[in-house]
Amino acid sequence: MVLLRRVTVSIEAWVSSPSEINRSTRPRSGVSGGSEVFRKSSVGPVIRSIAESKLFGVGNKLSPWSESKGKRFFDCACVLALLPVLIPLCLAIAATVRLTSSGPVLFLQERTGRHGRNFTILKFRTMLHTSSFAHRPVTTTANQRFTPIGPFLRRWKLDELPQLLNVVAGDMSLIGPRPKMPEHGLARLSCRPGITGAATIAFAHEEAGLSSVPTYHLESFYHAVILPTKLELDAQYMAHATFFSDLQLIAKSVLRRWDDSVMDGLVQEWCAQRNEDSSHISSRGTNGAAYVGKHPQLDRPASPGEVRAY
Repeated sequence: MVLLRRVTVSIEAWVSSPSEINRSTRPRSGVSGGSEVFRKSSVGPVIRSIAESKLFGVGNKLSPWSESKGKRFFDCACVLALLPVLIPLCLAIAATVRLTSSGPVLFLQERTGRHGRNFTILKFRTMLHTSSFAHRPVTTTANQRFTPIGPFLRRWKLDELPQLLNVVAGDMSLIGPRPKMPEHGLARLSCRPGITGAATIAFAHEEAGLSSVPTYHLESFYHAVILPTKLELDAQYMAHATFFSDLQLIAKSVLRRWDDSVMDGLVQEWCAQRNEDSSHISSRGTNGAAYVGKHPQLDRPASPGEVRAY
């Protein structure tokens, strides 16, 4: 796909020496891979083929910096240096979470890390604590029940601050692929997952973008299009990452300089293959509230043929 060519090129902006990238090794198969996903009759075999591909094995090829002890030292030094600021900030957030909603302060979830080893990721809780609300493996802004402070924490990524403890514990790094839930892990990581990374910058508003995808296509679209693209971005970045490119990504994350063009392009391309008019459309989310999407949607259940196409 043309979009994935632009994704690959955009990685060069995040490495200190773009000329060092070997263009002959770029994933040409990945460009057509996204289109191939659409043509398959079942998503499952496609996901398995992606997981077995060296292209999407995040960290199969790591830059010297990505696997160096210097990177680990840098992670720990940054966390320790920021402790005087982080401790009072985290205490204030924890108190606010506790006072504005019932339930625990922290949200704990199992994620898959380096070499397929599972660990418990830490976040400040942003959703209501109730056993009656079903867990959704693919979340959007429309299918979650936030606490009063939840949207604010999500917007500013403050709910991720407890993951600095995961960094100190050695389960995560400051920069790397986001750790996936076990059911979303398409490839084993040979590097530590990160708090932020190339895919994080591109998919910072993922939940808002996914709100424009019909509910009955949500999981297939996420597994067949979003996850492989994230793996593509992270694999390319980690293969060419340097100390200075990591600093750039940290600065982009702190200053919230997100790039929504990748997410928007994927949804637009998906909609174009649906042969829908992308100029205007409105629909209702799962919570019954009206949602005016940027991209076209179907207002009817997908036919068997359409399901097979995705």
